[in-house]
Amino acid sequence: MTQPGIYAARGPAGAAVLDLATGRWSVLDPIGATLLDLPAAAPDRAAAIEDATGRWAATGADPDRVRADLTRAAADLDRLRAGRTIQYIPPGPPPTVHFPPAARPALRDRAAAGIGLTVALLLLRALPIRHVVTVARAATRLPGRPARAHEADAVLTAVRSAGAWWPGRVACLEESLACHLAAALTGHRVRWVLGARFAPRGAHAWVEADRLVIGQDEHDRLWPYLPVLLVGDSNA
Repeated sequence: MTQPGIYAARGPAGAAVLDLATGRWSVLDPIGATLLDLPAAAPDRAAAIEDATGRWAATGADPDRVRADLTRAAADLDRLRAGRTIQYIPPGPPPTVHFPPAARPALRDRAAAGIGLTVALLLLRALPIRHVVTVARAATRLPGRPARAHEADAVLTAVRSAGAWWPGRVACLEESLACHLAAALTGHRVRWVLGARFAPRGAHAWVEADRLVIGQDEHDRLWPYLPVLLVGDSNA
């Protein structure tokens, strides 16, 4: 059986890494990010660590401390990888964040949202995240077309309305997965994204349509998140 993958993305502030086997995030500073591609052979690895130590020492860092930090971080990454390859999200420009006006969703969207939210809550409470991602990927194979921004807005609004009746937690992970599933039920596709930020460190989940981030708060106009795992095609 294929082991669940490791997903990573790099940014100016470092790298964010998601281990799909455990659902755990690692946020690496720029020094730690240089270790993601260390060679496996011991002599090559030692040479790569010395090369990185020299580069950081040239900026004024203490070489002994940098070398020790790099060696320790490399051992941590080895335990994380456990022989698995890392799948990288290629770098790209920050996405445009879309702030929709309030709209009343249609009955079809409300029905799909109720089903999507119920399924999302059950999946996230009963299954490891790797299996949840498998189900989300399966939903992209349902008949349909990429959603336009206003269609994704309507589904997300319906999901939030349904979530208001749920007595438990409906945060970004539950809400975005529900939107992804509900859109599929209405014959549309949105992209489900898991990502992270560096300052302050934290993980986030959202959906995209028309190459726009859908349904975020006003304070997210300067988008701080780095996409790490994408479920859905690039046209969503």
